[in-house]
Amino acid sequence: MATQALWQPKEEGLREICGLLQQNISPTSDKTRIWQQLQHFTQFPDFNNYLAFIFARSQGTSVEIRQAAGLLLKNNLRSAYKSMDPAYQQYIKSELLPCLGAADKHIRTTVGTIISAIVQQGRILGWPELLQALMQCLDSNDINHMEGAMDTLSKICEDIPQELDSDVPGLAGRPIDVFLPRLFQFFQSPHASLRKLSLGSINQFIMLMPTALYLSMDQFLRGLFVLANDPAADIRKLVCSAFVQLIEVNPSFLEQPNMKSIIEFMLQASKDNDDEVALEACEFWSAYGEAQLNPELLREFLQRLIPILLSNMVYANDDESLIDAEEDDSQPDRDQDIRPRFHSSRFHGSDDMNDDDDDSLNVWNLRKCSAAGLDIISNIYRDGILPTLMPLVEAKLSTSDDETWKEREAAVLALGAVAEGCIEGLYPHLAEIVAYLIPVLDDKFPLLRSITCWTLSRFSKFIVQGMVNQKGTEQFNKVLMGLLRRILDTNKRVQEAACSAFATLEEEAAEEMVPYLETILQHLMCAFGRYQRRNLRIVYDAISTLADAVAVELNQPRYLEILMPPLIAKWQQLADSDKDLFPLLECFTSIAQALGTGFSQFAGPVFQRCLNIIQLQQLAKVSQSNLRDVLLQCCVDDAPDVRQSALALLGDLARVCPVYLRPSLSNFLNIAAKQLGSPELQESISVANNACWAIGELAIKVREEVSPVLMTVISCLVPILHHAEGLNRSLVENSAITLGRLAWVCPELVSPHMEHFMQPWCAALSMIRDDVEKEDAFRGLCAIVRLNPSGALNSLVYMCRAIASWQVIRSEDLHNEVCQVLHAYKQMLRDGSWERCLSALEPPVKDKLSKYEVR
Repeated sequence: MATQALWQPKEEGLREICGLLQQNISPTSDKTRIWQQLQHFTQFPDFNNYLAFIFARSQGTSVEIRQAAGLLLKNNLRSAYKSMDPAYQQYIKSELLPCLGAADKHIRTTVGTIISAIVQQGRILGWPELLQALMQCLDSNDINHMEGAMDTLSKICEDIPQELDSDVPGLAGRPIDVFLPRLFQFFQSPHASLRKLSLGSINQFIMLMPTALYLSMDQFLRGLFVLANDPAADIRKLVCSAFVQLIEVNPSFLEQPNMKSIIEFMLQASKDNDDEVALEACEFWSAYGEAQLNPELLREFLQRLIPILLSNMVYANDDESLIDAEEDDSQPDRDQDIRPRFHSSRFHGSDDMNDDDDDSLNVWNLRKCSAAGLDIISNIYRDGILPTLMPLVEAKLSTSDDETWKEREAAVLALGAVAEGCIEGLYPHLAEIVAYLIPVLDDKFPLLRSITCWTLSRFSKFIVQGMVNQKGTEQFNKVLMGLLRRILDTNKRVQEAACSAFATLEEEAAEEMVPYLETILQHLMCAFGRYQRRNLRIVYDAISTLADAVAVELNQPRYLEILMPPLIAKWQQLADSDKDLFPLLECFTSIAQALGTGFSQFAGPVFQRCLNIIQLQQLAKVSQSNLRDVLLQCCVDDAPDVRQSALALLGDLARVCPVYLRPSLSNFLNIAAKQLGSPELQESISVANNACWAIGELAIKVREEVSPVLMTVISCLVPILHHAEGLNRSLVENSAITLGRLAWVCPELVSPHMEHFMQPWCAALSMIRDDVEKEDAFRGLCAIVRLNPSGALNSLVYMCRAIASWQVIRSEDLHNEVCQVLHAYKQMLRDGSWERCLSALEPPVKDKLSKYEVR
């Protein structure tokens, strides 16, 4: 209280700031002018004190103004807290704590965001009074105080859960040890808000798995079963999320006798009337398969599960006008759903089933999640699911009237979902299946046309393999021509699906496409002239994939006369600042790589500058500094698709010409890291994916030069790994790879911090398929473990699982490094700890570790 006596607001200042805040929340005000005036006040050291006073004490002021003051205070503290006068810090904190029990809910929720922001800056140990205040509120019988404290605690758990699982001087245990029993008590609360906040808070710790939660797992599971039947849908959703996370972190928690009860609950939840509950529940089936649990546990439930998944895959939008109407591509996007996107985009890091996330069309939903679950299940049980699935699919396909088209569409989606896992059972009927699908490409309903494109793409490999006889070749020709027709569809969603499917077919067919090159190019260039900006990107993708597939066969005058003039004309139309510059540049790069010297006659002086940068790696041509500046600007453009393309190009340049980026290296790295922050992640997963990928590519090229911004980047990657369960899977995998690359190039900087991320990092590495990028990541893992072996001791089981995830390490050097790491731990842990670690591993993991001569 002594601090309060030292500082008091001046009435004139209060009036002026309140007046600006009032204007700022007015819908008719000049927001830019007001913002500038508010920013002007930030030069005064006690401005944030005024905001805290208005938020906490201005009882006669409207809640809207007080809340606006609080939100502005939160934003200011994120950047200014550490440099503030300690007396002012203490004043603000003392003003906030009484607001935990405020009568107005808006004030209570806002104070939670401010407190969490302060804890992020000053840590728990910098505010010991906070823990005591939260405990007092939680132990009170006043709902406002309990809810305010619980809301604040939940925000801290969400933003910085590791803070509550760390030692605090003066406390006998860690904060989580004290709070966890209270959170379990709130599971029984009559107030739904407290049940929801308490469970949501605990869920934030599942991936971290602190000792307190590990030791309380039986109590947690009992609480989950109680909440499983909660009348509040939000709480049932959190129960589903908890089970999904637990099965990802440590499946042994859910083994018998719990698993059958959990499966029963998830079956019911998967058809919950609330779509969000059903969506969260359906995540369980993919997680179950990926956890490699005993398949026999789930087998007896498949006859009930498969119909539920198929039912969830039926298109749910009641407004059929959104999907029946033929759309002109120049019209704004409409909110419609088309299909899971499995084709791997050239926009680096995009996820097959959730591409182009800034588009409402591609938001992850129950339909796609159920299709993904069916895909995973088909890869476990293979043809064993066909006796249950196919009668349902055939019944849906047998309908022909307009009223049942959604049922047919779901059946086509299901065929695509099981195309990989059930191919042996479907293969004898593949010609019949494809023969059925080809006419559906011309169906009157756009959604059916688009999903048929995708399903045919899932069978592309086998359609191409069937070209050993005339009948197979004729069918390939029909599929190819059908997809080309759909590329010229009047519905832009069908255009996108057709281009994606055609790119997949190109990849599988490769040189088999050569006899069709002229026809293909004519269709693609017709689409090029017809499509508007958004879909032009997928035409560039299809052209690039074609160039990669046929390579030098493209270098013939009759083909190039079709392909190059429109592209060069487009290139010449674009200014350096045009948003379409970078995807077109990627397309040109693929063509140039295919044609080699044959490309130069078409390049012209305009494109020559970029050809020099990317292909020839020469630095003394036209306007290079301008292009670098434009790339910087586009990496921070307001439009997600521009940032996505610019960051993809940044990664390409890092691979082939990193020296060109060096003058602006720090800027590029900082900009890319910013795309990994929490708000940016929600805006656009594809942008974050490309940013993450570009950082990794830069790191392995410039190596130690990345060190000035390394910790900034790592501080962005680690939260992604810790919150993997709620994020796009490919972003998590890219984050794991990039973290590994940073560890590889700067192990001495990364290794001291490895204890904070080893478990989720290794869990993410376990999910990555064998490739060169995974090799890079494991070189980083080995490098930091060698420097700080004790930092991985608590994560040894996770590291062993990650190592066992390799089918085969092709690099002999890396294989030897992994052997040395495991051998070193075996020697270090002679007290029996090594044997205890091995005993905690699943039998298949132990078998795989034997490849490294560790038994």
